[in-house]
Amino acid sequence: MYLKLFIEKFVIINFLSFILLSCSDTGGIDDLVGSKELIVLTRNAPTTWYEGRDSIAGPEYDLINSFALHHKLNVRFEIIDSIDEILAAISSEKAHIGAAGITITEQRKKQGVIFTAPYQKITQQLVCRRGRALPRTVDDLVDRNLTIINGSSYIETLEKLKLITPDLNWQVSKDEDTEQLMEKVWNNKNDCTLADSNIVSINRRYYPELLVAFPISDEQSLAWVLSPKWSGLKSSIDAWLSEIEENGELAVIMERYYGHVELYDYVDIKHFRKRINKRLPKYQNYFKTAATKYELPWTLLAAQAYQESHWNPKAKSPTGVRGMMMLTLNTAKSVGVTNRLDPVQSINGGAKYLRRMIKRIPAEIEGEDRIWFALAAYNVGYGHLNDARKLAKQLGKNPDRWLDIKEILPLLSNKKYYRTLKHGYARGSEPVRYVHSIREYQQILEQQL
Repeated sequence: MYLKLFIEKFVIINFLSFILLSCSDTGGIDDLVGSKELIVLTRNAPTTWYEGRDSIAGPEYDLINSFALHHKLNVRFEIIDSIDEILAAISSEKAHIGAAGITITEQRKKQGVIFTAPYQKITQQLVCRRGRALPRTVDDLVDRNLTIINGSSYIETLEKLKLITPDLNWQVSKDEDTEQLMEKVWNNKNDCTLADSNIVSINRRYYPELLVAFPISDEQSLAWVLSPKWSGLKSSIDAWLSEIEENGELAVIMERYYGHVELYDYVDIKHFRKRINKRLPKYQNYFKTAATKYELPWTLLAAQAYQESHWNPKAKSPTGVRGMMMLTLNTAKSVGVTNRLDPVQSINGGAKYLRRMIKRIPAEIEGEDRIWFALAAYNVGYGHLNDARKLAKQLGKNPDRWLDIKEILPLLSNKKYYRTLKHGYARGSEPVRYVHSIREYQQILEQQL
């Protein structure tokens, strides 16, 4: 009898020990510090991770790097095309964290991943175009062409709504992302699409005719996902999120990307003509001096400055650019500007940087096209411009002619193309509008002065 009790006690003790060992086998922050790099899966998109004018940027990029700096970790980002693929890779323990604007949903909780505490609240919004009657209820969508991205949380929302409105139907695009579908709505190719409110806030400045018809979901949360093997990271991440929420760092990062101050304000010509008389005279000689030094038309430099800041030497944006020529900190340092809010320094720095861009443009690009290429590079980055030239050649276009390149640059926001390019995603339609506006402003200046 004593032997039987001993065996039963031995079995129970070992079983409990096994459970404790299993629980402690989940990786935590101590398993990473000083020995391993943090592997993070994300998407190449403006709300996550992308290559900016001077460096990598994006809300997820900034948050991950803040967490890594807090714990003195090295980070390796891996770019994955879709959230579905990220969830599958995380559940298969191929990385530590998925940070890609991932909405917490009941179905996703069943996919073998662990969600951290949320860091951002969003709502799913129905996005349509101005110019026709907007749908006001789900019933109004029955006769509309509604297209959404594949593998998204929008599908879960629509499936629930279909239980109430059985005639509700939608199409799923497997080859496009949300930004592309919004552009299709803007171009009148689709009636409506669904997008998270943070995505809408970034993209509506580029497509001003887009309107939010109504929120199609309650408030939802975005969070990172963890592999079960690394579930021990959750407590460290949650504690850090709580800390940066309290000290304001989280709000600063969100303001940087979702603030309502627009970097590029497309004003009408009437306002521009008024400012030629009211603002330009104070700075006109600065433009002429800098333009002479760097062999540029002064009207071109003045037009570019207006596009950047509306000739406001104290202009600031949440993305970190400053001054009359809206220089980034890195660009300012590279051209010897110590005070970006000094109009003389800013104008000279901008002129020097533009001349540098012009010199970098390949010799086979001739005439005024050299200037338009340089302005595009000034706006979107030289790497993205090179990607556009490479893509133009692949598509049978002339990579040395602005007429062709301005058709190619918008394709840099199309997953079909940017996934094959060295520098990845870019808001390619922006430099096209940037160059167009500067050319228009310059022409008006030359006619009026």
